[in-house]
Amino acid sequence: MSKQSYNESKSNSLFSNSKSKSAKAEPPEGFLEMVADRFKVLGEPMRLRLIHTLMNGESTVGSLVEKTGATQANVSRHLQTLTQAGILARRKDGLHVYYRIEDTSILDLCEHVCQGLRRQSEARAQIFG
Repeated sequence: MSKQSYNESKSNSLFSNSKSKSAKAEPPEGFLEMVADRFKVLGEPMRLRLIHTLMNGESTVGSLVEKTGATQANVSRHLQTLTQAGILARRKDGLHVYYRIEDTSILDLCEHVCQGLRRQSEARAQIFG
């Protein structure tokens, strides 16, 4: 997705932060359930660890096992969930399967969450520090 099309889709989002004069439209039937499902997929620390590891580029299951310290069965299970959700993509090359981030908007979401947590932490440190 190009940066322009991503920004256009962001401005048309039901959750955009733009200050339009018109009221926000009601989400289509089932849409909020889809959003909740996406957050459920991201609600597992190992999946976030895998996404974070894949930010450096595609990787094999074996390499991800080595980098995360998890078992191959555990990594494979989480990779399958992330792939089914459309967050990751996979390609087979001989005996190896390579995974990569397919939906790069996930990186923006994670960055927004991290920035919010950083601001919250700094505010608490000022109050209690």
